[in-house]
Amino acid sequence: MRRNRRTALVAGALITGLALTACSTDSLGGGAEDAPDELGTVGAMDDFEAGTTFQATEPVTFSLLYRDHPNYAFQEDWDILQKLEENQNVSFDMVNVPLSDWNDRRNLLLAAGDAPDIVPSTYVADADQFVASGTLLPISEYLEYMPNFTTKIEEWGLTEDLDRTRQEDGSFYVLPGLLENPKPTYTIAIRSDLWEEAGITEDPETWEEFADQLETVAEANPELDYPYSDRWSMNGPIEATLQAAAGNFGTEAGWGYGDGVTWNGTEYEYTGAQDGYRDLVGYFADLVDRGLMDPESISQDDDTAKAKLVNGQSAAIGSNDQEILGYRISLEEAGVEGAELRQIVVPAGPAGDRMDASTGGRFESGIVFSSGAAQNDNFVAMLQFVDWLYYSDEGLEFAKWGVEGETFTNDGGSRTLAENIDINGLNPGAPEVLNTDYGYHNGVWMLAHGSTQDLLDSMLRPEVVEFRAEMNDKEVADPGPAILLDELEREQASLQQSALQDVVMQYTSAFILGQRPMEEWDDYVAELESAGMADYVELTNTAAGVE
Repeated sequence: MRRNRRTALVAGALITGLALTACSTDSLGGGAEDAPDELGTVGAMDDFEAGTTFQATEPVTFSLLYRDHPNYAFQEDWDILQKLEENQNVSFDMVNVPLSDWNDRRNLLLAAGDAPDIVPSTYVADADQFVASGTLLPISEYLEYMPNFTTKIEEWGLTEDLDRTRQEDGSFYVLPGLLENPKPTYTIAIRSDLWEEAGITEDPETWEEFADQLETVAEANPELDYPYSDRWSMNGPIEATLQAAAGNFGTEAGWGYGDGVTWNGTEYEYTGAQDGYRDLVGYFADLVDRGLMDPESISQDDDTAKAKLVNGQSAAIGSNDQEILGYRISLEEAGVEGAELRQIVVPAGPAGDRMDASTGGRFESGIVFSSGAAQNDNFVAMLQFVDWLYYSDEGLEFAKWGVEGETFTNDGGSRTLAENIDINGLNPGAPEVLNTDYGYHNGVWMLAHGSTQDLLDSMLRPEVVEFRAEMNDKEVADPGPAILLDELEREQASLQQSALQDVVMQYTSAFILGQRPMEEWDDYVAELESAGMADYVELTNTAAGVE
């Protein structure tokens, strides 16, 4: 799931003046206060710059909050930890937290000021609540020690995106995972064998064409309960599909609903009241009304939706590049002969061929630092190590693939995993797994796979590479200017948006299901107005500097 977030952009000049070895940080660093004059340099390299392999000048140990995933449970003897100690002179004082308890435990430690120095797997929105307490380090004040990060920010054109994460004091507190290009993932998977039998050989270019294809498939396969039955409706209706489709209708929705406001080029509008949101909801309401989409999509659990696909009750379902593998395995195990699945490129819509700002975003979950980290004797070495592992090309490849000649080979840029190791089905049946047995390809070390496009594609199936390439031909909606909120305004905005979003989600489901006709849209907007929509939009636009 990708998060949509707009945060503070400071008006006026930022306090800068940090010296860089690789590129200028005048447009990136700074904040409310300059970095302290004296920082701990134990283990730090004097000549560290972009492209330099980090190796501490003496052994150093960093404290780290580790998110322990059950699919690759932590092991002290992992190769990645041994290699970091042997080659980088780095070891860790780990605080292990199970994935099931990650958010709560991390937040408790950050709130109390008891977190380890390095806290990965954290989004900007996760960190906002801790900024005022002073328990987080304003990392923007220390960018002179992070040449790989600053180089990628500038070369990949991410400066404005980074500015949107700034807080009222002018600082940003999260080092995000960086993507060279967007990483669109969610779409709809179709039973391509049934499509072809119905005479359809090409993917739909528009959502209207998709509806026509569903109708054709339904007519050719009367045994289907519905041609399309969707999933991911835990906190709202078909959240993944609505997010994927939203940009094409000129709005934001589903998992991308975010703060509930959308930039229209001049000002922020309340998303749930936009004409584009009405058109989006109306489209899916029409699918239900025509019997083309299962109305239970709005509330059913994922397993039920998947079972309908496998049992032949439906022929299309929300998907991503990993889920489609599970669908295929389930169809094969169920003995469904001739079943073939493919993912369609998200169709265009009334607003064009676009991705919404959240889908087209290029930040992944990142790292925050405890405010006390700057007092450590090895603080500069810590920053250099983080910069190397998470933002240098060498570190990114190491975290993803391991060690060349041991876990993989590289023939002219074409990487091949060792035959005895598997990951993502690259070597099915291999006795070892890259993350489980070696510790590589682990979100803790890869910042949710933020990466160069080359590395991102290097472990993907050709169908996924092709899908993302076609998706990245789309226009990405302008996310709009950053929204500057102080602590009290943020609390006020959170309460207002929570009340408004409750109304939006209730009506979105009711409209799609036909429980409320689309003719009652004006009544719905009036209810949003009664819930404080105008005040919330005014607060947002004022905070964004819109007059």
